[in-house]
This record gives sequence, C-alpha cells and structure tokens, in this order.
Amino acid sequence: MAQPSFVPITEADQVRPTTAQPHPTWVEGRPSEERRPTVRTGAGFGSPGPDQGFAIKLAHQMKGRLVLEAGEDAHDVEIGAALVASRRASHFGRAPAVYDLEVALGIFGYLAPAPPELVAYRGSLFQAVGHSWEAQRALVDSVPSSALLLSPEQAAASLDDWRAVLGA
Repeated sequence: MAQPSFVPITEADQVRPTTAQPHPTWVEGRPSEERRPTVRTGAGFGSPGPDQGFAIKLAHQMKGRLVLEAGEDAHDVEIGAALVASRRASHFGRAPAVYDLEVALGIFGYLAPAPPELVAYRGSLFQAVGHSWEAQRALVDSVPSSALLLSPEQAAASLDDWRAVLGA
C-alpha cells in the first residue's frame, strides 16, 4: 500500500533498489533433458499409471484373505502385491482395482494353499520387499507381461502350472 510522503519512514523500511540477475539463455543438450516423446521402459524404469497408491489400500483390505506360510510377512506381501497390481493396472492404462490385486496374489499363490516349490520361490522374491527399492524392482520385473494379462480366475487356477506362468 502506498504511504503518504509526509509520514516518516525509518531507513530499514525504505524500499531498496534491486538489480536484475543475469540469466543464461536456454541451451539444448543438458544431461537430464529428454529428447524423445516416448516413456522409457524396461527393467528398473517402473510402470507409470494413475493413482497407484490406491493399490496399497486395496492390498491392506485383502490381508484377511492371505494364506501365508511360516516366516512370511504380511506387510511384505501387501507391498509386493500392490506393486505387481499397479504394474498390471498401468498395462491397461487405468488405476488399480481389486481384480489386479487378485491376479497379483493369485499368481504367487497367496489366496490358496500353494505348492512348497512356489512357497520357496516367492519367499526369496517377497522377503523384505516392503523396505528395499531394489527388491521391489526385482519382484515387479520378475513377473512376465503374459502373467499380467490373466484373469483373476486364471491366476487362481495357475498354481498347478506356476513355473510356466512366472517363467521360473
């Protein structure tokens, strides 16, 4: 707000002169600059999609349906299943739904008693996945795209042929 000229102002309250800061012109070729309109894909790049955090809430709600063996941590299973479900949902270009969680849990045998070989296989993938970014990427990258296309019923029925589904 403007102040009348007859009102005294202390020196500290005076408006100070400013100097324009020189700024460099924009130059193409900076290291972090993307030059292509496509999204990078492959191991370690993830699968971007809308509202992927919702998968964690859905996984937590399915906690009562989990069939865990001794030594398996429900928290790690929830996080791992949410990650795989988010990848499946992003494959279809949408947010995660309960069906994505059913597929993620079904292909690893967490919704029904699983064969001992599958329990040993999934144990190494899901161990400490809730606390390690590298373990999370390894888990999600271990699931082939063909397994993500299964329906929840097909995923639940895949326990007999889990090696072919997971490419193990």
